[in-house]
Amino acid sequence: MEDINNPNDHLSPPPENGTPSTADLPARRIALVAHDNKKKDLIEWARYNRGLLAQHELFATGTTGRLLEDVVGVEIHKLQSGPLGGDQQIGAKIAASEIDFLIFFWDPLQPMPHDPDVKALLRIAVVWNIPVACNRATADFIISSPLIKSEYERIMPDYSEHRERTIEPA
Repeated sequence: MEDINNPNDHLSPPPENGTPSTADLPARRIALVAHDNKKKDLIEWARYNRGLLAQHELFATGTTGRLLEDVVGVEIHKLQSGPLGGDQQIGAKIAASEIDFLIFFWDPLQPMPHDPDVKALLRIAVVWNIPVACNRATADFIISSPLIKSEYERIMPDYSEHRERTIEPA
């Protein structure tokens, strides 16, 4: 049972023989998404963090994935372009627990023709309690967190009541 006084109670205890090597830890599954006006920022961020990113399994929407593959130097699972369904593909992977965190550089100053897709992706990340970085500062905090190299079991929301609710026909 969780100790409500210990904010780190959800973390796995260290192994008996000390801290595991990074080779013993599972690679994180990171989704990388950037809108056109933010692709340069994400590429610069990825170039700076390529050593860390190369240790993980990377997913990206189409165009972003092609651009990042050369920068990071590892294979990236490329999905459709965002407006062609890539945002929904990332969202489906989040809902299936196949993405551990989302780096999503979106442009708050540009109108987005696929704005509902963007909102849906951000919403599903919150629904399934995964970390989300929407700017470089937050991405820096996530990628440099000690939790990225530690066992971590995120708390999964319990949606059983929502799934089992009864809805009366109109």
